[in-house]
Amino acid sequence: MAAMTDLHQCESLLHCPIHGYIPFVSIVDERETSERQLLDNPWLQRLRQIHQLQTAWWVYPSAEHTRFQHVVGAMHMASRVTDSLYPSLCEVCPDVPSRGYVECLMRLAALLHDVGHGPFGHFFDAHFLKDYDLTHEILGSHIIREELGPLLKNVRTCPGGNRLNEGEQIDPDQIAWLITRPTSDDTSDRPRWLAMLRSLFCGLYTVDNMDFVLRDAYMSGYSTQSYDLERLLRYTFFSEKGLTIQDRGMNALVRFRQARSELFRAVYFHRTVRAIDKTLEDLFRDGRKFLFPGNPLEHLGEYRQFTEWSLLIDVSRWDKSENEEQRELGHRWQRLLQRQVDWDLAEDRIRLDPKATDVFRKGRESIAEQAIREELPSDLRDMPMKIDLPNYIDRPDPNTAAAGQNFLYRSAQQQIRPLTDDELYKHLPVSQLACRVYLPKNAPVEHKKAVSVALDALLGSASDDDLTNM
Repeated sequence: MAAMTDLHQCESLLHCPIHGYIPFVSIVDERETSERQLLDNPWLQRLRQIHQLQTAWWVYPSAEHTRFQHVVGAMHMASRVTDSLYPSLCEVCPDVPSRGYVECLMRLAALLHDVGHGPFGHFFDAHFLKDYDLTHEILGSHIIREELGPLLKNVRTCPGGNRLNEGEQIDPDQIAWLITRPTSDDTSDRPRWLAMLRSLFCGLYTVDNMDFVLRDAYMSGYSTQSYDLERLLRYTFFSEKGLTIQDRGMNALVRFRQARSELFRAVYFHRTVRAIDKTLEDLFRDGRKFLFPGNPLEHLGEYRQFTEWSLLIDVSRWDKSENEEQRELGHRWQRLLQRQVDWDLAEDRIRLDPKATDVFRKGRESIAEQAIREELPSDLRDMPMKIDLPNYIDRPDPNTAAAGQNFLYRSAQQQIRPLTDDELYKHLPVSQLACRVYLPKNAPVEHKKAVSVALDALLGSASDDDLTNM
């Protein structure tokens, strides 16, 4: 009874609409770091000021949840996954550390996997960080190693009384490695058990996306229960090959991937969401020197305070600036803050034909724009337009570094095979690439018709892979 009382004394609860009560460690020996200390750290608290859904909250009024809510949910998901999978991990990796170490490591990686995000999330990766050869994962890994490392090394306790064994110490480098998208040769110097755990951060179903699919679907109003989490976890285990799902769980996995894909189509890549992104893209391009002083790695103190709140408050005052260029940008920002979007969808096509692979590929908007303009009547070839090539990845291409981490157990044959061999899995498309053309608001109808005709001549399709563990 005393032990249980002590447990209740050192743990606290927060309530989440997705997972119910989420326990976290709030009181520990003064020589240790509690999870509360990490949750209250400025690097984590800043995530309260960054929306989970990038710009979709401007379209879905209830989708006001933040990265902070998501990482707390992912941390809780890490405990659920560890509880389910640790026994099978021990069977295939006898050198695996203690249950307490694995759970603490998983919880910390889940809690910190988004710590490098800037305002507007993945948009900031694409329109700011990439100019410095950074992603939020690379930046987050640096923050984990250099800014939070001393705190992380002193974490020893998880909810439920699970603790690290004597002689064990959390390695911040392992946390950083878990959250970073794989490359083709980065597992050779890592223990096998750690490489297996990374499939829970970079594979088909992860502590990250199992939370955000449920959370984003619920908060946007899309679905109150978008997939069957209980069945998916029940039929998952670690085999000698890696993270493996029994055939009886395949329907749950396919439903999960379908729900994720539907969220991309209906929410993340909603036509108006992307129109807002296109407007924001112009504002970032023309005003980046006023937004942030340079490479975030060289300005970590400023970056820690740089959030959507700080950015939107700053730009709301630019229209009063004495600098003429900044003042003009401020007037444009005022329009967006009043939800006045500069662009309107003129045409939308999905599943392009293979003959257009080289033209309509994610990241090749300028090439696609040139091809479309060449198909327009000569007197319309100079009209303003923006091309959007959103790519929904339903199952990773088997040739990418992030693939090959998930396996299938066929109970009738008692055989483990690559998941890609399953016929049900093969019914999912590799990816669905849309081609959207945006024209200025109130563009003439004949311009829209001309764009539609041009796309008729350029139908095609392509597949690609995510750059980060989105």
